[in-house]
Amino acid sequence: MAEALSIGALRDQRGASCNPVGAPAVTSDLSENVILTTLDDLHNWARLSSLWPLLYGTACCFIEFAALIGSRFDFDRFGLVPRSSPRQADLLIVAGTVTMKMAPALVRLYEQMPEPKYVIAMGACTITGGMFSADSTTAVRGVDKLIPVDLYLPGCPPRPEAIFDAVIKLRKKVGNEALSERGNLLPTHRYCTVSHQMKAVEPIVDGRYLRAETQKAALVAAEGLPVAAADLAANPVINPA
Repeated sequence: MAEALSIGALRDQRGASCNPVGAPAVTSDLSENVILTTLDDLHNWARLSSLWPLLYGTACCFIEFAALIGSRFDFDRFGLVPRSSPRQADLLIVAGTVTMKMAPALVRLYEQMPEPKYVIAMGACTITGGMFSADSTTAVRGVDKLIPVDLYLPGCPPRPEAIFDAVIKLRKKVGNEALSERGNLLPTHRYCTVSHQMKAVEPIVDGRYLRAETQKAALVAAEGLPVAAADLAANPVINPA
């Protein structure tokens, strides 16, 4: 009997010291079996975990943005899936200098994106025009003059880690939104509202020079000459002397 007790005590001591993993205890407490949340939190959690950026870039900052797609940085772990169609994207990262020629295309892409949508201005050239703001006649001095910007990311160019930081800050903004305030954030007008005043004009390069009588006479006169002389006859050089 004493031997049996000693073996039992040894087993109890071993069980207490080894701390074996036992079967989980099933409880009936409401707090441990039911998750209570709000519709805003659930909706925002789903959106901030699946931001789909538009695969779009305007200048050299896009090289840093494209580096995120590779395995070194792997921004898919944030739920960022690049989309080539603006109708399937909800995040526009404007990466690079925006020119007057690119501005209408940028606004069109933004307007084709479904609501809710967000914009990150990436790089100094996107935010203020950067080095081109002093003497360039075509650079847009800030993309916020064209479309609303949610987050500014300065740098020339920003590193991929900086883009991660911007996305994390944007996720915090998305997580604090409410469905009841969605109507206050919707745009009330289109940004590209000015209709063009383009007029059809005659083309400047119409081939009239090639059809001129002097050009034909030079070609006819150059038929019997050597190659170098023919080129000189077809394209005469005025001698300043």
